[in-house]
Amino acid sequence: MLVSLFDFELPEDRIALRPAEPRDSARLLMVNPEGVPTLSDRVVRDLPDLLGPNDIVVVNDTRVIPARLAGTRARGDAVARIEATLHKREGDDRWRAFVRPAKKLKLGERIRFAEASESAAGSLGSLDAEVIEKGEEGEVVLAFSLAGPALDDAIAAFGRMPLPPYIASKRGEDEKDADDYQTLFAEKPGAVAAPTAGLHYTPDLVARIQAMGASFRTVTLHVGAGTFLPVKAQDTADHKMHAEFGVITPETAAALNAARARGGRIIATGTTSLRILETAADEHGVIHPIASDTSIFITPGYRFRGVDVLLTNFHLPKSTLFMLVSAFSGLDVMREAYAHAIMGGYRFYSYGDACLLSLAASAKRMAP
Repeated sequence: MLVSLFDFELPEDRIALRPAEPRDSARLLMVNPEGVPTLSDRVVRDLPDLLGPNDIVVVNDTRVIPARLAGTRARGDAVARIEATLHKREGDDRWRAFVRPAKKLKLGERIRFAEASESAAGSLGSLDAEVIEKGEEGEVVLAFSLAGPALDDAIAAFGRMPLPPYIASKRGEDEKDADDYQTLFAEKPGAVAAPTAGLHYTPDLVARIQAMGASFRTVTLHVGAGTFLPVKAQDTADHKMHAEFGVITPETAAALNAARARGGRIIATGTTSLRILETAADEHGVIHPIASDTSIFITPGYRFRGVDVLLTNFHLPKSTLFMLVSAFSGLDVMREAYAHAIMGGYRFYSYGDACLLSLAASAKRMAP
């Protein structure tokens, strides 16, 4: 499909720079492709009224790490500033990263990200990395001077929270983002972008959802910085997705399959949860345990096997995420929904409002 089909105009003032307070006060646009009306304006705290007692809400328990590192590269007396955004761990001492500027950075060159220093936690060594591989779009593989927990500690000490570019270009990162950019469920470090639909939950909202009979299950997908890369191809068939590591445990897979057998629905919180669920689901809709990379790319025409309802934020034009929601509820329906949201003053992107999408009949898996 032509990428231009997924374009739309978004006024700059619709981009949210801070989350709603409290988080569950964000607006919620219900989108039901088969319903009348198709669109309905609600708020996130209405979720308990919109779920059934056998439903399972799936959330991503990944935790964002401070993955943006500032460093220098020296060639004799010439020193250049380098910024790296880590996006996928490749080993104890290796990370795949996007660097700027990347064009003149050579294989074998070293980047110094931090000098040895003292902190409240004690002595911190220097942090260097060697460029051992170069790819496209500014991507490199860095081999660090530290490994394992020591590298994790150094990244935590020297890194900065990797706010999305559409926020970082408008304001600096601050201490508030350290909490705002983590979900209530964040436990497993490894993401370099938040699974932002999960930002809407509060302890009170979770308790109210459980009180009406629905339950929660966690999956893991370590979101990479590739989620922010623009689709530069003219046709979706020519776009390559970056791989991200995900996990669904045997216990979670069994609970999800049992819920479906009882007539319950699987509600994916965010496109990250949806992508790992769809990766793990077979052609019969059975979800299997998984612990592997996924680079699944979902566009209209895809038939969904593992998810019935999707809670998600509003996404960028011509992005793989807008393509995914268009596959889920229909391109024409989602174009209408986004136009409604823009006209109605909804807030967009990571810190913005949400929509609750029902699966279009045409996007459901075929009966086996």
